[in-house]
Amino acid sequence: MRDRDATQDFPLQPLHAASWAILVAIVAAVVIGVLFVPRHQATPMPPWLPLLLVLAVGIPLLALRRRRIRVDGRELCVAATFYTRRTPIDALDLDHARVVDLAERTELKPTLKTNGFNLPFFQAGHYRLRNRNKAFCLLTGRERVLVLPQRDGRFILLSPEKPQALLDALRASGPFPQSRPFR
Repeated sequence: MRDRDATQDFPLQPLHAASWAILVAIVAAVVIGVLFVPRHQATPMPPWLPLLLVLAVGIPLLALRRRRIRVDGRELCVAATFYTRRTPIDALDLDHARVVDLAERTELKPTLKTNGFNLPFFQAGHYRLRNRNKAFCLLTGRERVLVLPQRDGRFILLSPEKPQALLDALRASGPFPQSRPFR
């Protein structure tokens, strides 16, 4: 008998090296800006400016660490930087869910960020796909993306390390049978 109230986490594909390189470049630019910009006696740097710059870099770095895919009983919970999506498994059309390569299925590529956070090879939040459908994305890779259509026409795009294992867990947590024979 399956435990439908169990919680199971699914690790994501590792963040691409280009995303880390961009983050390091931003941090380096802020540090150089704070330490090496010439100071004039007439216009000293406001004392709050270094704190503001640290927050401007630190908050996105901390948010980037918040990435999680979890099946929690009968609900799919996706934490993606500043965004969280909790979707009942019954709201997903698992018969049409599939693992795709976004290079081949270009109509499913997120193109327009409506409320999201992105870096090269990383997208989290709300997007419009190339086919104009709405989607919630947590993408750290493009080769093995789990596309979960919802019954209301929207999509959830995820890049777990093992997309088929996540899809199998969602299907196992699917709807209860309508009637079960007593034995």
